[in-house]
Amino acid sequence: MATRRVSIVLIAAVLVFSLFANQTAQAASLTNSGNGNAARPVCPGPAAPGDTHCHAWVRPNASKSPVGLTPAQMKAAYGFSTSSSAGAGMTVAIVDAYDLPTAENDLNVFSTTFGLPACTTANGCFKKVSQTGGSKLPRYNAGWGLEIALDIEWAHAIAPGAKILLVEASSNSFTNLLAAEDYAAAHASYVSNSWGGSEFSGETAYDSHFTQSGVSFFVSAGDAGLPAEYPSASPNVLSVGGTLLTFNANGSLKSETGWSNGGGGCSLYENANSAQSAFAGYAQANCSGLRATPDVSLDADPNSGAAVYDSSKYQGQSGWYQVGGTSLSSPMWAGRSAASGAVVNSALVYGSSISFRDITSGNNGAPCLVGFDLCTGRGSWIGATP
Repeated sequence: MATRRVSIVLIAAVLVFSLFANQTAQAASLTNSGNGNAARPVCPGPAAPGDTHCHAWVRPNASKSPVGLTPAQMKAAYGFSTSSSAGAGMTVAIVDAYDLPTAENDLNVFSTTFGLPACTTANGCFKKVSQTGGSKLPRYNAGWGLEIALDIEWAHAIAPGAKILLVEASSNSFTNLLAAEDYAAAHASYVSNSWGGSEFSGETAYDSHFTQSGVSFFVSAGDAGLPAEYPSASPNVLSVGGTLLTFNANGSLKSETGWSNGGGGCSLYENANSAQSAFAGYAQANCSGLRATPDVSLDADPNSGAAVYDSSKYQGQSGWYQVGGTSLSSPMWAGRSAASGAVVNSALVYGSSISFRDITSGNNGAPCLVGFDLCTGRGSWIGATP
């Protein structure tokens, strides 16, 4: 009997220890925002010289049902318009490398699931072209494919009335992506780019690819903290950084803080444009006249990542993923800008027309400060106007 009692005590002790260990592990995973709760980069970097990598981060294992934030949750967190016609009359271009063969199908599964308007080739909402506007598309790449799914789905989520133009570069080289950029800028008013690479001494020669009258350019700031990347560092684009959203038990927004992996930093080669350098908070970035990134931010931490549908296999799986990275914040900024109908550039961002949630907590290698910083820039766009 004594032996039996000892065995029962030992079993109970093991169960208590296991429960404690499991709860501790769960708590650790929930608070480990820096590593994205086991999330990993979809396109691991750094890229080779002359090449780029995408900035999406994914939490592992596909699901048969949506995981991650929904369009309704994201819009509620920022007070964005819930109108199904937001962005009507506008075109948002997405520039990415390689092809996602199931892009249109995936976009429409996403739209149907979340009650968004259909966006198809047949109804004139969706168009997919090569970097020169042709129908001969590049080869499929699973990592960039998931990036494409994220970009088109979340631009559509925020601006469901806008048309989506997907321009696929032949490869992830700067040369091919900038050729795609030129086509996109000639056929859309808002262009989102969720990719980048290390800065290089001749980058200023490429800034002209981001100058087109009446066109707003958005570039994800990066996914490895400091230093700054290119083309995010170009003074002709809006560099979009990242945050972490946390929610109360009732689903309401609890807080927004800087994502520890969000890109940022002072450029090595680019000067700040006049709108940024004249902004009152610019001096505290300590960039000494050089370009400071990011300009702005939105949700990017994979812990508060968004629901994305990709039916092409990524690492042997397909279905719903929870995806983050500044690859999420850039197309959302493009979509929100399309919903405004305005040209959204540095002059607008560093003026007083946009309402920002100032992010004052968090660190990506630089601390989030009051007003402006290298962590989240001016902060996150909130509200449905302009």
